[in-house]
Order: sequence, then structure tokens, then C-alpha cells
Amino acid sequence: MKNLIFIFSFFFTLCIKAQIPVLDTYNQVWKTQSNNSSESMPLGGSDIGMNVWVEKGDLYFYFSRSGTFDEHNTLLKLGRVKITLTPNPFKDNEGFHQELKLKDGYILVGQNETKIKLWVDVFKPIIHVDLENKNPLKMTASYESWRYQNRISKGKENNANSYKWAPQGDLVNFKDSIAFENNGLKFYHRNREQTVFDVAVKQQKMESVKDQMMNPIANLTFGGFIKGDNLKPDGTYLGKYQDTDFKGFSLTSVKPSKKQSLEIYLNTSQSDFSTWNNGLQSLIVSNENTAKQAEKNTIKWWNNFWNRSFIFTQKNQSTEKDSVYQIGQNYQLFRYMLGCNAYGKYPTKFNGGLFTVDPVYTNKDLSFTPDFRNWGGGTMTAQNQRLVYHPMVKSGDFDMMKSQLDYYLSILKNAELRSKVYWKHNGASFTEQLENFGLPNPAEYEWKRPADYDPGMEYNAWLEYEWDTVLEFCQMMLQQKEYAGEDIQKYNSFIISCLRFFDEHYQYLAKQRGRKVLDGNGHLILFPGSGAETYKMANNSNSTISALKVITEQFLNLSEKELSEEDIEYLRGFQKRIPPLNFGIIENHKVLVPAKSWERINNSEIPQLYPVYPWGIYGVGKPDLETALNTWKYDTDAIKFRSHIGWKQDNIFSARLGLTEEAKKYNLLKMSNSERRFPAFWGPGYDWVPDHNWGGAGMIGMQEMLLQEVNGKIYLFPAWPKDWNVHFKLHASQNTTVEAELVSGELKVLKVIPEERKKDIINLLGKSEAEKMKLN
Repeated sequence: MKNLIFIFSFFFTLCIKAQIPVLDTYNQVWKTQSNNSSESMPLGGSDIGMNVWVEKGDLYFYFSRSGTFDEHNTLLKLGRVKITLTPNPFKDNEGFHQELKLKDGYILVGQNETKIKLWVDVFKPIIHVDLENKNPLKMTASYESWRYQNRISKGKENNANSYKWAPQGDLVNFKDSIAFENNGLKFYHRNREQTVFDVAVKQQKMESVKDQMMNPIANLTFGGFIKGDNLKPDGTYLGKYQDTDFKGFSLTSVKPSKKQSLEIYLNTSQSDFSTWNNGLQSLIVSNENTAKQAEKNTIKWWNNFWNRSFIFTQKNQSTEKDSVYQIGQNYQLFRYMLGCNAYGKYPTKFNGGLFTVDPVYTNKDLSFTPDFRNWGGGTMTAQNQRLVYHPMVKSGDFDMMKSQLDYYLSILKNAELRSKVYWKHNGASFTEQLENFGLPNPAEYEWKRPADYDPGMEYNAWLEYEWDTVLEFCQMMLQQKEYAGEDIQKYNSFIISCLRFFDEHYQYLAKQRGRKVLDGNGHLILFPGSGAETYKMANNSNSTISALKVITEQFLNLSEKELSEEDIEYLRGFQKRIPPLNFGIIENHKVLVPAKSWERINNSEIPQLYPVYPWGIYGVGKPDLETALNTWKYDTDAIKFRSHIGWKQDNIFSARLGLTEEAKKYNLLKMSNSERRFPAFWGPGYDWVPDHNWGGAGMIGMQEMLLQEVNGKIYLFPAWPKDWNVHFKLHASQNTTVEAELVSGELKVLKVIPEERKKDIINLLGKSEAEKMKLN
């Protein structure tokens, strides 16, 4: 009997150890209050983000919304709320509980028989705070605003707006309108007539077409209304949080109650004030007697979100929360953060998204307001933004990608006008460091320019001639059809315009230099060009060539039936003008090089490996994998620049190349817990906290370790270690999902939908580098 009990216990222990975490395991549970806003939890939904924490017995949260750009293109927070309860159940840490409930998308704060549930309606811009207590409590909800007065923005503080280091005189950050009204509080910011759009248009000599241009910040009004059924206005007060003075506007319980609620209704509108106000009132009326159903609908949305894709990880035979556990946890946590801006008009910003806090906690020398983030609010840095949105393809979050892709559609005309005004040719000219109205950032464009310098160019050592970053978003547009079967005809003219720019602009530049517009082989001469921000004054950059080749080929393959005969003829002709990739020799090994030639190195990206990722010309199962592997192994710049920080992609490159040990190393470094209380608040890296291109690159790397697709074949575990237990569900082309569970080195579950694609699965678990090289 003792032996039987021992054997049973032994096998039971093994089973326990072999278990892979489930979503609830990744809920963040805090048993102590926070010291400050940097120790906050993210919460959100639709296009709203909140940072929630309890400090010295009071519940706080910042709240933000996508698209709230002021006159200077700062992405303003909407404010901070402080909730104080009397008698206060949060006097100390004993019994304190704060938990992010991932599955249902809400935060629960509890102590001493008090429960506060915070959640955001996914389908309407409404924040809910629901309080329950055993005995009646008095609740005071205070709206705290640092924009209660005008502020002058000086020095590095302007890095939060589009003027950055080159403001033209003192910048005034204008105060908001805040007032008690109808037993609630109304707050809003309405942009003044003169904005950075007007300044940039004049600076960049686009005034002749100004009346044709899209201006997203003119007449923009954003803000909201705070109310609760048992609340009434209770005066104002002045205070200081961290480095910023503020004014508080309090709403207090009419009488103590066991149940109380607070709602914050938000509205953003590019219209006159009356229209904005009417929209806000309509939102308030629409929520009457519907909150319970809205909560059910929101929970259902989050449940479906989690069911559509996931990655759960655990070290083989480990019951502890080890480093492998962490990367699965943080994959899920970061995807949750992306889900909080599922339906925003504007994409999730790489430099903090909706979850920035007081900047002193990122850099102790930056004692600015909570509106601060480095690298601007309305400035879109495509090389960083792409990493935020690429992982949504394999996670199947196609609905969430539209914010980013449709943003580009909205500025297409402005980009085409640039080409017409400056060079009198066709095509959309998208620079790097792009404003939300499609022109270069004014500081990066540079105010002190030579009088005869091309007005269509940024006078900037890092950004000059870097046009190709838009092509990765063209790729994502095509993937909407390739993966989800969506109708992408609305993107067709956009993609053609982006390709046409390279065709016509480089023929235009060649004509300035000489008689012929093509080289001796009939190819475009892509000079001057750029290999990311690193290899400058490049001739025929491999990253640009790869992009043009792949986009043109995929576009013709996927959309030929929807294209006109004229478009097809043009694209096929353009395809013949794209130059071939460039190669070199290092230590007698053939390698990919950044370009045919270049003049200097300015940064530390590795565009010589962009033909591997994102362009997929080289990789597991592709021809000549050895050349790409040689580039990884022998290119001195690739080795020198290798890192896991921020937007670095070595975790992705190594996975794409089937290098299991290297992928293991760099993905562990990339996705391990951050230095902050919330484990997915990475950064600042090269940008800000939380660093969203850090998290996005980490998601991509893990996906590529688990699943890759080549010529209709689906490679399972192309760079995944055998001793890492994992349960995942990812998306592949042709509306395919692959769910697999690996336990103790054995594939226990494999579900492929549709089932006929199961025949396309090739399991590479444990295959050597040599075996992977023989696949093509």
C-alpha cells in the first residue's frame, strides 16, 4: 500500500509539474499598496487606457484616450481621478488585494469587505467605477487637473510635442475648461485656431495646396463628463502630485451608501463645440439603464479576444514561476495592453501607448507634467510603430490593425501632394518621423536649412532619404487578405501610390544627374537611399529592394482580380525595374550586405537582415538559407549591434533563421519581467515607458519561434526548445488557426482549422540547423 501511495504521489507530482499555465495564472495580484503612479496597473478597452493604483489609502487612476492631440500635437492625458472612502478601508496593507482580471478585462481592488471594480466599456467610451461595501461608506471622487491654468513649455519638455528641440518662441500649453454642471463635472480641451499644422505647412512650403490638405487637429475638442447617482459637487482644492501642481474638483456622496458608482463619459470630435457637447449628452443618455448589459458585452468581448489567440509557457518539470513562465505571462499582458486600443481612431503609440505616467519615474531629471512622453504625441515613427502592429497578424487581431492602416489612408492625399508640389511627379512621399497630418516633423525637417536645399527633404542625418518604412504597412494591408480573407480594395490605390513614388522619384533623381533614368540593366538606381537609419547615402539598399520586390509580387498575386488592366500592366513593368539584392564575402562566406555601397553609419539597426524579417526572402524552408545564416554569424556590424533592448530585432532574426539557442537567449532577455511593478512596462530602451515596440518585437519573436509558414507549408516549432512546455494558438494564411500543446518534449495536442490544412504541418521540434537547411 505504501508503495502504491508513493507511486501515485510521484505520478501526481509529475502531472502537476507538467501542467501549462492558463490565463488566470497570469492575473496580476498585488497584496500591498503602491508607492506612486509608476507602480500602477493598466486597464482599458475600446480606445481608453487607465493606470490604476492605491497610494496611502486612496485609489488613483490616470485616464487617456487615443487621438487627444492638442494644438502642438502633444497627446494629452484626460486627467487623474482620486477616490477617498470614509471610513477608509485602505488604511494599511493587511488584507489588501488589487488584481487585474485578464479574462474579463477589469481590475478589482478590495480590503476589509470593500470591493471596487473598475472597467471600461469596449463599445462606448465610458469608464465605470463600481463600489460595494458591507456597511455604508462616504465616497469622494476628485478630478485632478494640472491643466487648470496655462503653462509655458520649455527645453526638453517640448519633446512631448511636435516642436521638440526647436520651438519657435515660447509655447503655451493652454488650459482646459473645467466646471461643475448638473451634479457632475464637465472637462474639455478645445484646440485654438493656430496649430502646429499651420506652422509645418508654412515651414515646408506647402501653402499653395493647404486648402486641399487633411488637418486632424483643427477644431478638435476632447474631454468628458463625470457623474454618479449619489454624488454632488463638493468644492475645489489645490495640491501637488510628484512634480506637478494641480487643482482638484470634488464630487462627494449625498449620503453614505453600501453601493455607489462613478461613470466618466468621454467624447472626441473635430467639430464646433455645440456638436461636441450634444454628442457627449447623447452618450450619457444612451447609458441610462444599460450598464449591466454593457458590462456583459464587454466581458464577452474580452473572452473572445483571449480565445482567438494565446501563448502559455512553462519550463519543463518546473512548478515555479521561472523565466520561461515569465515570457508567456508577459506575452499575454502586453497583448492585453494592445487590446485596450482595439478601436481607436489613431494607432497605439510606440512610446508608451495609453499608459504613460509621471515622467520623473522614467527619468528623474524630467520633472514635467504627466502629459510628457519622449518622441512626441502626434508624431508617428514608422520603424517603431511597425513592431507594435506586426504581431497582430499571427495573433489574428485584424480588427485592431485598422487603426494603424486607416491612419495611413487618411494622410495619403497629403503625401501625394508633397510629391506634386516638390518634384511634380506622382506617388505618395512618406518620410520617417511623420506627423499625423502626413508631413515631416518640423524639428526633424529642420529650421536652419541651406536656402537651396530640396524642400521635400528632411535636413537630418538620420532620416534623409528614408522613404521605405511605409512599405511594411503595405505588407500588413496585404496580410489582411492573405490571412483573414478580407476585402482590401480600399488599400489598393494606397499601395500602388507608395510603389509609384519609388519608381518615379528615383527616375526623377537620376534625370537630375544625367541623361539616363535607369542603369545599364534597365533597373532603378536607388540613390541616394538609406538602410534604415543606419547605412546612410546608400546605393541600392537591400532593405528597400526587398520591400519593393515582396510588396509588388504579393500585391499582384493577391489582388490581380481586383486591379485594373492598367494597374496590372504598370506593376509588372515596375517589377522589372526593381534592382537585384546585393551580396558580399566575409571570411570566404557569402553574406547579405546592407547596400551596394554606403557613405557612413549613423545608427545601430541591422537592415542587412531585413530580407529575413520582415520580408521573408530568406529563412527556414527558403532557398539559400546559408547566406542569411552567414550574415548573422559573420557580419561584424550585425554582431556589434546585437541586443534585446527596445526595437532591436535579434530575437526575431534568430527565430526566423531557425537558430533555437539564439532565439531562446534573446527572447528570454526581451520578454522577461520589466524593472517595474507591472512586468510588461518595459523601457525606456531608446524611447519611453512602457516601450511598446519592445513588447511588440518580443511578441513577434515568440510567434516566430513557434510557427512559420513557407510556400503553403506550416512549420511547427522552427526555433522552440524541446524542454519548454507551451500551449499556443496562432493564425496562419488562408483563415487558418493552429493550436498546439507541447508537454515534456512531446506534442500532446494539435488542432488545425480548417482540418484540411493539417496535411501542411511539418513539425521541426528538435531538428538541427543542418536539417533545417535541407528543407527547401
